[in-house]
Amino acid sequence: MSRNLIAILRGIRPDEAESVTSVLIDAGITDIEVTLNSPEPLESIAIMSHQFAADARIGAGTVLTVDDVENVAAAGGQFVVSPNCNSQVIAATRRLEMASYPGVLTASECFMALQAGATALKVFPAVIMGYAGLQAIRAVLPRGAQVFMVGGVDQHNFTDWISAGADGFGIGSALYKPGKSLTDIARDAQAMVSAFDRISGHG
Repeated sequence: MSRNLIAILRGIRPDEAESVTSVLIDAGITDIEVTLNSPEPLESIAIMSHQFAADARIGAGTVLTVDDVENVAAAGGQFVVSPNCNSQVIAATRRLEMASYPGVLTASECFMALQAGATALKVFPAVIMGYAGLQAIRAVLPRGAQVFMVGGVDQHNFTDWISAGADGFGIGSALYKPGKSLTDIARDAQAMVSAFDRISGHG
């Protein structure tokens, strides 16, 4: 069973896609997102999807249009993450049999996303909602709705977020940024996996 941890690779290039993905998988992170504002993102997604189809789910982030969704599917992507809640993007994603993680921040956006067929909710930016805000939203969400926190989260605050009702996390610059060495990515990924497993009881 994969962990509810999504590695957000903003700025990754196709020539490093394979090596970075391999390091993340070895550390135990198997949901890996390439943002569409990266250099040649669809090429990276295609490389990663082809090379690691048996070991990871590769998806795209910063997906804003239906055309984007279709391009991600054609490249072999398996999930779509957006910074906003767009019902057309959600519907297109689900129609193409990919998982949908739309960005939400308010109760209205949460329910709109779920009604449109979202697989899980991506609260973004998490730092704006805060722990008390997540607890309040959780009180009205349907039982079983999955909530991922993104934006300002890392292994140091996993405990507080999970206590407030989070199911998982999207990790960006705390895990990867252009120029970061594979050694440092591996170290930080392992620390996050260890923290998540300890707190969530994974495994």
